[in-house]
Amino acid sequence: MDWNTPNLLTLLRIILIPVFILAYYLPYSWAPLLATVLFVLAALTDWLDGYLARRLNQMSAFGAFLDPVADKLMVVSALVLLASDPRVQALVLNVRLFTVVVIIIIGREITVSALREWMAELGRRARVAVSIVGKLKTIGQMMAIPFMIYREPLWKVQIFLVGEILLYLAAALTLWSMAVYLRAAWPSLTRSSGER
Repeated sequence: MDWNTPNLLTLLRIILIPVFILAYYLPYSWAPLLATVLFVLAALTDWLDGYLARRLNQMSAFGAFLDPVADKLMVVSALVLLASDPRVQALVLNVRLFTVVVIIIIGREITVSALREWMAELGRRARVAVSIVGKLKTIGQMMAIPFMIYREPLWKVQIFLVGEILLYLAAALTLWSMAVYLRAAWPSLTRSSGER
């Protein structure tokens, strides 16, 4: 493994996950702010490690594997915390809709990860490389989740509601990006087992 700066930042993001979860459950008034700061810090390391890997030419196989894993673990952890929190359930526009949106986002991550792994085995990984829609989906999630973690109005703005609406938009982008990836992989998915 390469112990370069981008990979260390990715490892830091994974280490922050249990710290973030602990902060989320702390029984103090400042706990939502701390959890929000930790999530935003993790999101910033996601951008920074990719930027540094390209800028310093420190891209590695380990980093290419671990970076999306770290992203998904952080997002899924946050979404599960939010979906299971009675305080959040009391604030969302519709609990069932919110739960379905969380399931859609998590289900998409599992589906696309499996699709990419399978396409890599066929030597066609490039067909399901990250698209602009996938990047927009990630940006939407990374903006929505901190607003929902913090929950409290900020300068009279109901940021929880802003976060919830952003999450619904991110879910729409989630479905769109999954459709893009499935369409790109469809010829390989429908080919018979004897074909290459």
